[in-house]
Order: sequence, then structure tokens, then C-alpha cells
Amino acid sequence: MSLDQTRSTSSFCTRNGTGRTEESEYWGITSEYGVLRDVLLGPIESFGPMDNMAYSSLFRSTAMAGLDFDHNVAKTQYLEMCSAYQDADVTLHTLPSDPHLKYGLYARDSSFMTPWGAVITQLANPRRRGEYASALKFYLERGIPIYDLVSAGHFEGGDFHIVEPGAVLIGYTNLRCEEVSAKQIGAWVEREGWEVHYAYIDPYYVHIDLMVCVIAPKCAVVCLETTPEHVVDWLKSRQFELIPATFQETMALGANVMSLGDDRIITPAHSTDLIGKLKANGFKVYDPDMSMITQMGGGLHCMAQSLRRDAV
Repeated sequence: MSLDQTRSTSSFCTRNGTGRTEESEYWGITSEYGVLRDVLLGPIESFGPMDNMAYSSLFRSTAMAGLDFDHNVAKTQYLEMCSAYQDADVTLHTLPSDPHLKYGLYARDSSFMTPWGAVITQLANPRRRGEYASALKFYLERGIPIYDLVSAGHFEGGDFHIVEPGAVLIGYTNLRCEEVSAKQIGAWVEREGWEVHYAYIDPYYVHIDLMVCVIAPKCAVVCLETTPEHVVDWLKSRQFELIPATFQETMALGANVMSLGDDRIITPAHSTDLIGKLKANGFKVYDPDMSMITQMGGGLHCMAQSLRRDAV
């Protein structure tokens, strides 16, 4: 019996090695745009600059320009974001705080959600590797199914994107996320009968969700200047409408948006051009000021892990 087959009998990892894993009855998502019911956020208490940011090109750009971090301002902005979720009737859950995990705020990095349960990832930055323990503790204590754990190499949740039921976009830079781990995850999903589209992106752009965020059925925010052409073609082949975000917005984490479902979006206040396009397309936009947090290299989508969405 193979390791993949034995895992299917464990309550710790629900994934059936031969596929046909049963979907979770309560927790899980089949899209990035079903009505959001429960979301996992990181703790603001421990958030702050780290002494090893070799794995964040966006933060390096900020640091070179002169970092001006104020934790009180960051906390105020975080609470403004939380108010948007609460206004949309989303239940908030928070990872446990650890003073050694300064970037645990970005909850999408340490895990990602599937229809079959959560996947615990493996972060590249040595200062962040302990985040897997906080994520694992959270899911186990709440009885949320764990589909499996990434073991082949580095992978972070921002590179796993369900574009619609049955189709997943997986990115990798071979730095924060590696091709070998992307292919490990992709093989799991393909065994479940889902289509997987892979995208190598330049390490400067960190994760695929900086440039592609699906926000509604057949609708995605896409930076056409940075997204690989084959990804754009793939989305168009699936009849997606693409709302363009500018390169400048992408580099300021402005296209890293979070769908609440029912044509409601959380978008950072500084994405004025994108906000105008979203409103013109009929979306209700929550636009908290996130500037103190985004300058650290992560945006709204990076900060939030969908735990439960309505099926679509």
C-alpha cells in the first residue's frame, strides 16, 4: 500500500490518495467568490518588520524608499478592515499570536482552503516557517478538516487560486513557491477530477494573487501588464470578463482584493482607478485604508483565508 493510500485512512489528512475525496460538509470553498461566511485572519498584535526580508521584493522596495512603520496605525487599519467583514456578516477567526512570527498577519501564506479541507503549506523564509504550527493548531482545535500538508518544497497559499468550481490556477516563482510543490498540489487536485493551470511568474511579483483575483462568476481583476499571456488566454477561453488593474496598482497591492460574494469586494482605498471600474461594473466596494500594512508586502487577499463560502 502506498503512502498516498494510507493517508486516506487518517483523520489528520482527509485526502484520498486515489482521488474522489469527499467534500467537507461544513468547512471549505469551491470558489473565490461564493458568499463568504467564515474567514481566517492573522493576528495584528505581533505584526511588524522582520530582520530577514530576502523573500519579499515588495517590502525591499518599501524599505529602500524609507520604511515608516507605526503599529498603532496598522492596528487601526486592521480594525477598519475587520469592520468591513462584520458589516458583510462574515464570522472572523484569528490565528494564535506569536511574538516571533511577525508576518503571521498574512494568514493566506500558511494555509489554503479547498472543497475537501485545508492544506498546510511550507513557507520559504526561515523567520516564517513556524507559521505552519499556528495554522495547524487552529484547524485541529476547531475540528476543521485538513486535506493534506505540502511536503515537496516551499509553497504559500497566495499561489493557489480556485477560478471556478472544477478549475484551479497555481502559480510559482521557484522562490516563495517552487514548481515541485506546485506540481505536488496540482496532482492532488487533478486526481479529484479538477483542471489545473500552472503559471511561472517572476519572483519579483511574489504570488499569482497580486495580479489575478477572481471576484465573481466569470469575472476577475487582472493586471494585463504582468500576468502571463497564457493565463489571460486561459481565462478568456473560460469566458471570463477581465477587469484590468494597472501595474502601479499591482505593485502597491491594489489588485490583491477580497471577494465577499454577491458582488461585494474589499479593496484598499488607494486603488482609486480600480475602485472606479468595480463600481462601474455594479460592485459594492468596501475601501479601508490599508497603506501601513500593504507597505510591508502583503495586501487584503494575503491577509484573509476563506474558511467557508456558499457553494456556487
